[in-house]
Amino acid sequence: MTRVGRVERTTKETSVVVEIDLDGTGQVAVSTGVGFYDHMLDQLGRHGLFDLSVKTEGDLHIDTHHTIEDTALALGAAFKQALGDKVGIYRFGNCTVPLDESLAQVTVDLSGRPYLVHTEPETMAPMIGSYDTTMTRHILESFVAQAQIALHVHVPYGRNAHHIVECQFKALARALRYASERDPRAAGILPSTKGAL
Repeated sequence: MTRVGRVERTTKETSVVVEIDLDGTGQVAVSTGVGFYDHMLDQLGRHGLFDLSVKTEGDLHIDTHHTIEDTALALGAAFKQALGDKVGIYRFGNCTVPLDESLAQVTVDLSGRPYLVHTEPETMAPMIGSYDTTMTRHILESFVAQAQIALHVHVPYGRNAHHIVECQFKALARALRYASERDPRAAGILPSTKGAL
């Protein structure tokens, strides 16, 4: 049974198409018009071993906000769709990733309940190219809202803004990969005492 999600999202501000295969090999094709964001989504697909295709056309003549936000919303919805009934998955995942002087700790619960806890150094540079670094939290908020997962992301230290953001995406990729993988010991079992996720 394939675990693939495909979402199209069109507004007056953006047009987004996202496809994700949770059981892929990390094949990624991303184009949002925001170079650093493309780089982060590439990290998400490659380190999560998700086959990921993202095509976004947005109102970049205004700024990058709508493009980044709507892409994250569509990605979260596609991820949820791909998870399906969640039977037989591990459900929980965590990963700690260093990137030179920066460290990210990510824990995820594919719970069906959206919740985000996010901390990162407040002294980070405000921009990475055309990428507003305050958008990282908003990306995670948007993704969590649509994917309906609980996500805790903590960066206890780091200096370089590129490293601080990138280690978050790498750790998120790995945590999502571990949580969404099928547990061979739990085939046919929903990992919830409630009977629903």
